[in-house]
Amino acid sequence: MKTAPPAKTNAARLLDSLGITYELRAYEVDPEDLTAISVARKIGLPPEQVFKTLLAHTNSGEHLFAVIPGDAELDLKKLAHAANAKKAELASLKEVEPLTGYIRGGVTVMGAKKPFPAYADETIELFDQISISAGQRGLQLLLAPSDYLRAANAILADLTRGPA
Repeated sequence: MKTAPPAKTNAARLLDSLGITYELRAYEVDPEDLTAISVARKIGLPPEQVFKTLLAHTNSGEHLFAVIPGDAELDLKKLAHAANAKKAELASLKEVEPLTGYIRGGVTVMGAKKPFPAYADETIELFDQISISAGQRGLQLLLAPSDYLRAANAILADLTRGPA
């Protein structure tokens, strides 16, 4: 039995409107394990090629997105520096859906409720293709990093902690 193609998300529609080529890739969701490393395994890509989108805020209350490799940890000091802020903190889980329109495991910059500034880790440019959430759990978008940066209007920055 053939399964129907996944429904288009707001992020996919945005890419369509910009004429950007992408692939939608569905995977089985485990609500107990929403990590990017788990997603990477399920869609057959290395974790450093699957980017996760985190919502943060600065000390002045400005919200912003940080887009980092699935196997990396966000360095909040580096994010604050990139955003010209004194300090940055991750937004609380209860803030994520009301502010972005997306639930944990399905957050993406594209098509979010509010157009917060987005910062993408500079390693995004190391790949021919990256994977990011399509805006719902169980669905990833695969596309060229340059196309993602353009669609997300993201600023490149060093955002991750080095190995301890």
